[in-house]
Amino acid sequence: MRVLLGSDHGGIRLKQEIKTLLQEMNIEFDDVGCDCESSVDYPDYAKPVAERVASGEFDLGILICGTGIGMSISANKVKGIRCAVVSDEFSARMSREHNNANILALGERVVGPDLAKSIVRTWLTAEFAGGRHARRVEKIHQLEGSGEK
Repeated sequence: MRVLLGSDHGGIRLKQEIKTLLQEMNIEFDDVGCDCESSVDYPDYAKPVAERVASGEFDLGILICGTGIGMSISANKVKGIRCAVVSDEFSARMSREHNNANILALGERVVGPDLAKSIVRTWLTAEFAGGRHARRVEKIHQLEGSGEK
């Protein structure tokens, strides 16, 4: 499994915690930035993560900003991305099992480091259940090209 990370200035500290967790889990990862606490724009980091996950270069992505919301909205603009902003373990598991989320968005100002690590661990180890959920995910794909809002 290959995971691509990205954050804005509001998620840089939590991203470091997640990197440590990924190392402990022996999961290969890369980081598109940011690497500073100066104000930056979250779409500039969501876009490369989403594009590289959508292309198949990386299996999954993790995006972190202050709330996770801006990253999630931005990532979901890329065709093929199902990014879930999550702040609890149950939602993390369900986003993978039922929605086949391929990017996880976290908010550094919403979840602390211990909860965030537990969310990430849960999300990375959950698997898509398929079945009736596959039909629903396919309908999401159909929306991408339909122009429906």
